[in-house]
Amino acid sequence: MQRDDDVRTSCFSRLDVLCAIHGQDVPYRGGLDEGFAFRGQRVPFLSPQKGIFRAAAQRGPAALSINTSANSPYDDEEIADGFRYTYRAGPIDQPDNKALRAACSLGTPVVYFRATGPGWYRPLYPAFIIRDEPASRSVVLSPGRMVGPLDERDPAPFGDVLERRYAVREERVRLHQAAFRRRVIFAYASSCTICRLKELRLLDAAHIVGDAQETGEPRITNGLSLCSIHHRAFDQNLVGIDPDHRVHVSHHLLEDEDGPMLELLKTFHHTRIVLPQRRAWQPDREQLAARFGLFPG
Repeated sequence: MQRDDDVRTSCFSRLDVLCAIHGQDVPYRGGLDEGFAFRGQRVPFLSPQKGIFRAAAQRGPAALSINTSANSPYDDEEIADGFRYTYRAGPIDQPDNKALRAACSLGTPVVYFRATGPGWYRPLYPAFIIRDEPASRSVVLSPGRMVGPLDERDPAPFGDVLERRYAVREERVRLHQAAFRRRVIFAYASSCTICRLKELRLLDAAHIVGDAQETGEPRITNGLSLCSIHHRAFDQNLVGIDPDHRVHVSHHLLEDEDGPMLELLKTFHHTRIVLPQRRAWQPDREQLAARFGLFPG
């Protein structure tokens, strides 16, 4: 039965380019909405209206991609082997569900677009539907890998269970980090809370209390939107933020003289950070106090 390997190869190749341009998270507008070229026509990556997508350019029955939006009504969940993805509501043999299940029976690779924030997706590809579970109206999706020479790579599933589960754990960590970054930067209006830099590619979400600690949950109130320089300085306790939202530059830096970049960093000493407009998103004062207790002064 037709697998549409040529369509999938074109899809994956264009995603390689988009990820090289935008990073691991790709915007829908100005990115995914442009689709990819295949035999002189423009083919969409996904449908913004529904989660299971089979392109008109395909000849075979299997879905090209699936997606989970930021406002998905379905209870997709993470499990040891990958991600459980729920059938579309309605009859089990309606067209979208048939396309989803065909990807399992044919062993065809798909793209799994996970929303990491409004209008942003993390494309996981190649991904394989390793189990179809009609009783629970769901499938289990797992990351795969590209094998072979760089100019002739082919998608392949992980054959070893332990290797597959390791890949799932790594992907889960990356997805959570991406979602945390997107939420925090959105809360801070896409700017550094210290220097107001608005270049998205240079912005990070910094944990106030580290995620390895018990209270270091990936919540907006435990995050700060910082540019790469201020993030590194914050992580190294060269810059601190007290519970009253004042910025402190360490004495070590204040007393040093090492060029214009350092002099610029010093200018933010005793200024106040810019807070999110929504009070519910503003940094937790107790967590700021705990973190500031580590600042050497």
